[in-house]
Amino acid sequence: MQLYDTLIDLLAAVRDRDRHIRFIDGEDEESLVSFAELWDRALAMLGALQSRGMQQGDELVIFSKSNESFVVAYWAAILGGIVPVPVAVGISDEHKHKLLLNFDSIQQTLRQLDKATLFTEEEQLERLVAFARDNSLDDVVAILEQRTSLMSDVVPGEHGEIYAATPDDVAFIQYSSGSTSDPKGVCLTHRNLCTNIRAIVEGTGWNQDDVSLSWMPLTHDMGLIGYHLSVLAAGMNHAVMDTNAFVRRPLLWMIKASELRATQLCSPNFGYKHFLKLFERKGLPDADLSCVKLILNGAEPISYSLCEEFLDALAPYGLARTAMFPVYGLAEATVGVSMPEVGSEYSRIVVHRHSLRVGEPYQPADLDDEDAVSFVKVGTAIRDVDIRIADDADAVLTAGKVGNIQLFGGSVTERIYGDPQATASLFTADGWLRTGDVGVFVDGQLVITGRSKDIIIINGQNYYPHDLEEIAAAVEGLDLGKVVVAGTRTHESRTEELLVFALFRRDLDTFKILARKVVDRIGEQVGLEVDHVIPVRKVPKTTSGKIQRAALLNAYLDGEYDEVLGKLAGDSSAAGLDADPLVAELEMICREHSKERTIGPDDNLFEIGISSLTLTEIALAVDERYPGQLDISDIFDYPTLREIADFLRQKA
Repeated sequence: MQLYDTLIDLLAAVRDRDRHIRFIDGEDEESLVSFAELWDRALAMLGALQSRGMQQGDELVIFSKSNESFVVAYWAAILGGIVPVPVAVGISDEHKHKLLLNFDSIQQTLRQLDKATLFTEEEQLERLVAFARDNSLDDVVAILEQRTSLMSDVVPGEHGEIYAATPDDVAFIQYSSGSTSDPKGVCLTHRNLCTNIRAIVEGTGWNQDDVSLSWMPLTHDMGLIGYHLSVLAAGMNHAVMDTNAFVRRPLLWMIKASELRATQLCSPNFGYKHFLKLFERKGLPDADLSCVKLILNGAEPISYSLCEEFLDALAPYGLARTAMFPVYGLAEATVGVSMPEVGSEYSRIVVHRHSLRVGEPYQPADLDDEDAVSFVKVGTAIRDVDIRIADDADAVLTAGKVGNIQLFGGSVTERIYGDPQATASLFTADGWLRTGDVGVFVDGQLVITGRSKDIIIINGQNYYPHDLEEIAAAVEGLDLGKVVVAGTRTHESRTEELLVFALFRRDLDTFKILARKVVDRIGEQVGLEVDHVIPVRKVPKTTSGKIQRAALLNAYLDGEYDEVLGKLAGDSSAAGLDADPLVAELEMICREHSKERTIGPDDNLFEIGISSLTLTEIALAVDERYPGQLDISDIFDYPTLREIADFLRQKA
């Protein structure tokens, strides 16, 4: 594939091809935008932005619920040398507490950027301003009112003036998602992007006759760079499904793949898990998935057993085993870093968990070993990327030894926006990027075994433990230093488990009350579900006072807390159910899908901290018992189990 100098050159090269982008917002809600129309609409929007005073080098913070509006605004900015800054709206933005995350992300981003304009819908702006006013944040209200351009106000007129970009100009800024910490903007140049796009297209073998389908958010690097920019460069028709549509109707993913004869798909772990939960209950309508060549699996640690379950479930529909395509990447390297050979079956290694120390060789293990853990191989370095494994002193290690993964190449960022300190810490003395991931080369392929930086990855998004610890520490009876948050994956789990260790030396009945408050607070503030809150009598720390999360995680994985967790769980199979049989049935459904959160008959489902995915799974389970009686949108009108029960009786 040709290496373009800039994204502008890339779009210009494909604009006259007879290809289109399909935007899927629901089962029967679709729109088509041809490549040529995209060029014209982006130029017209650029003209509108320039007429409002925006210039080359200004930043356009794109905060939109519409994928189609997002794509047009993104390209309008690119064509004019304006720097687009995507900000995630979040899955199921109707969830009350998601607004807090949106607000924090936006107001911190706007404060960081030099000449930023927020580009959003009127409804979104009204909610953000109302939130700021309710919290007496007058300075933020001023920022939002003075530095916002509403989509409804941008009336395309004459075509804008295209900027003569150079390969070293910043094309756009990728902000880390999911964390309540100060957002870090990864600056990506046109050279970074075009280099990585060529490598992705060549490594996957994509061509203009392929068809891609993605439900990943366009604010995610895999969704935007992998499944819009790269597939656009390959000249293929591609479909972008609204993430909410997938969350609410996961089977639609494969229904559309069959209908569109899609050859290229993608998903992180949680997507397969979410799909399978409904597939196991309802199955899939007649579908032919023999068209699917590759499903890129990345963005979070890959579960071998979950891949196997997914492939086995869809094998009768024609999905080939060679379609599963585990990859590795990160925003600081644009997106793609390594991938396997097309057409090969994916594989794994099984090792002793305690042998995964930096600088030491890994030790193979048998699957039935209680200390065994498996990791999927994620291939070799793609074009223009070099990978090395180094010890903590940045000395290169030999193959077979576990170490820190470091990168060098044309797609690696040069800096973090406005943060020289973060930029300096990102690189070694000889200029290699510190990924923060730990891994090893096995049979020539890279294997990711863990992380050296304290980051928890849930549903493809990054969360920093210290942010969650600050939230949990606000619970009465806890303080910073007395609560430790960590993430891990056991031999049985398919996705990252979120654990909270709390310093506590009293009785377990009292601890249950504390644990409930911790679960509620993290759920309400961040929208995450805690798997376990574990009482510990001591928080291990280094001599310098740094918390040793690894020591607590190893104790958990070694089963040291199994007994106390068993006592905390107790027998809750049918205890404390409501006298109303239908309400009791709904309570049991909630217990099946909610983790540690016990949902009462009169709890507001939007105010108790369960995640959007769990809420969707509950709605789908109710729909299975009472087909066609409850849609997820009905829950906004009837947000408690008792109200849902009354609604179901009225429908019946």
